[in-house]
Amino acid sequence: MHPRDLSPDEVRLSLTRRSFLSASVQGVGAAALASLLSRDLLAKATASGAMPGLPHFAPKAKRMICLWQGGGPSHVDLFDHKPTLQKMAGQDIPASVRGDTRLSTMSSGYSKWPCTPAIAPFARYGKSGLEMSTMLPYTGSIADDICVVRSMNTEAVNHAPGVTFFMTGSQIPGRPAMGAWLSYGLGSMTEDLPAYVVMTSADRNRTCGQLFFEHYWSNGFLPGRHQGVRFRGVGDPVPYVGNPPGVSREARRAMLDGLQDINREHFGLTGDPEIETRISQYEMAFRMQASVPGLLDFSDEPKSVLEMYGPDVLTPGTFANNCLIARRLAERGVRFTQLMHSGWDQHNNLTTGQLAVQCKDTDQPSAALVKDLKQRGLLDDTLVVWGGEFGRTPFGQNQQGQGYKGRDHFGRAYSWWLAGGGVKAGHQYGHTDDFGWNITKDPVHVHDMQATIMRLFGINHEALTFRYQGRQFRLTDVHGHAVKGILA
Repeated sequence: MHPRDLSPDEVRLSLTRRSFLSASVQGVGAAALASLLSRDLLAKATASGAMPGLPHFAPKAKRMICLWQGGGPSHVDLFDHKPTLQKMAGQDIPASVRGDTRLSTMSSGYSKWPCTPAIAPFARYGKSGLEMSTMLPYTGSIADDICVVRSMNTEAVNHAPGVTFFMTGSQIPGRPAMGAWLSYGLGSMTEDLPAYVVMTSADRNRTCGQLFFEHYWSNGFLPGRHQGVRFRGVGDPVPYVGNPPGVSREARRAMLDGLQDINREHFGLTGDPEIETRISQYEMAFRMQASVPGLLDFSDEPKSVLEMYGPDVLTPGTFANNCLIARRLAERGVRFTQLMHSGWDQHNNLTTGQLAVQCKDTDQPSAALVKDLKQRGLLDDTLVVWGGEFGRTPFGQNQQGQGYKGRDHFGRAYSWWLAGGGVKAGHQYGHTDDFGWNITKDPVHVHDMQATIMRLFGINHEALTFRYQGRQFRLTDVHGHAVKGILA
């Protein structure tokens, strides 16, 4: 096994033996080790850094933009119309429907389960006639380009485990995120930007207290160069990339050259893959000094494109601004862009206008991104995914006895949408019962969605693995099946 395939812990365990070899008589051990390393590196390296044999089959998607809606968008208010909730408003959802569904501690002890109808009417959009809330008119305008999945399900009942579950395949932090897996397996399509970029935003009133933990874009036990690079919305997009005052680009280049010589010598002695990461990240940071300013210069964007994304498009740190940057990253070859937006946690403000405001902030930019990619010929091989960690309860939540003003977390059934990258357009997949509680046809578990996304990238999810602590790990753990009904 090549050192780059070892975890940092396994490398440390091997250092004593390597040190012995490198210090052997006349350095024979070091020379032999360097020879083996060079030969193995040449055998495994490709222009893009992809793993040998990948992709396993012809990919439909080359890149992905994940529009993560943190907090749990309400499926019964937005994508899964349930007239029964209106007909039975205020009446309890029958016990025969509820069964033994796992709920959060905030509502699991309830004695009443009142049907709570959607807070806005639904309408059919496009030639496909996909039914969505009238609070999402812009998403409705791309109905014929998206696939709405109404049968998502998860075991998670709280935010952090739910987000971690989709991003890494486990509810427990520590494993690599999906973007890291794709970077590891398929490599990079650009030398000037990271393969995996993350941006965050929040609803304008900051009503949602959910945090963005770094393990949501972690490399886990994969080499560090596959970790997501977070672009900030305030100040320098990437901290410490710029040169300090008085240091020219030429001086920085000379300093890096000397530092890289030292790092390469150290790598030859120890084979520690994190040294390789250090070398590549220093070089990436140097190239980003030139590439990032151009990325964020919107002077060449037509006024019609800016208007398409909405009034917040040029305000740094907003979801709209991040969506525009995501399109520019896609143009420049970034493999995986992860936009994380919070504000969908409507426990007690569903009926007070917060959901409508949240839709207003995110609906137009999300649809604009799909339209923008399409008009530039990028949608066919760019996968766009919109969704959160779970949905919301079909019954009302009476938080702290203040009345039924919201909905609790709900993972038994919820909705997502996908576009581009080999997805069946103008299509609805999966069904739930009359209450939006149980899935009645074509369930899609979190691991199934992960397997499907990998399939669109031409990857057999069971075959992309990494050995760590004596076991072969993969994104989907030991589960998941690619959902053929979502594929075009």
